[in-house]
Amino acid sequence: MHIVKDKRTVLFILLGTFFIANALIAELIGVKIFSLEKLFGYKPVNWTLLGQENLSFNLTAGVILWPVVFVMTDIINEYFGRRGVRLLTYIAVGLILYAFLVFYIGMNLEPADFWPTSHIKPNWSEEYKAEMLSKVSDYNYAFRVVFNQSNWIIIGSLIAFLFGQMVDVLVFQKIKKITGEKKLWLRATGSTLVSQFLDSFVVLFIAFYIGAGWPLVLVLAIGALNYIYKFVMAVLLTPVIYLVHYIIDGYLGKEVADEMKLLARN
Repeated sequence: MHIVKDKRTVLFILLGTFFIANALIAELIGVKIFSLEKLFGYKPVNWTLLGQENLSFNLTAGVILWPVVFVMTDIINEYFGRRGVRLLTYIAVGLILYAFLVFYIGMNLEPADFWPTSHIKPNWSEEYKAEMLSKVSDYNYAFRVVFNQSNWIIIGSLIAFLFGQMVDVLVFQKIKKITGEKKLWLRATGSTLVSQFLDSFVVLFIAFYIGAGWPLVLVLAIGALNYIYKFVMAVLLTPVIYLVHYIIDGYLGKEVADEMKLLARN
């Protein structure tokens, strides 16, 4: 049978590529830290947690996509089982490592003489040129700063991703064995909440407690704030899971969809 006519294969490719793309992009944009409160026009909350003062929701840009990745994990788990999730997780980790290797090579390439100031256009006014140069005087240096993530952050995020995925799959299947096909919200949201809890603390513990020597109590306080955000997002995305399941069931047909869900338990 031609590959594009096999709906199961097409579905796996679509879900898999979207899953891997989101995981890869989340890793790449994670170098930026943004203020969640300022994004919505509010002042930082400045909470005190575990004795740590002036804590606010300063999050990596990657948290925008990580909840999507874990939702995709549950959807893939529903139709293709733990083996499907594990295969895509290993592929994602391999491609993330490959991307950072290529970034490392790119950062160490000797730039052409004109490139460090190539963002300055000849037709700009002298005032605007000066403004742009004050912001980015050396394009090559800016390139290195953006793409040069700490090795400990890379290691921590990959271990947390792998660990979180394995736990998500396990919890999802355990709940499904108890509830059957009922209570999709429980197995999807429940598994995500457990895996995101571990993910939030593992990455910070490796990257900043081991890698940077931060106090453990500070790591725990920041991890708690990160998890509050992920908890809220997991709950808010629950209706999306139902919508995606409805679309997939309609695409596959009820008989095929039910058969795939049954096989996915094994």
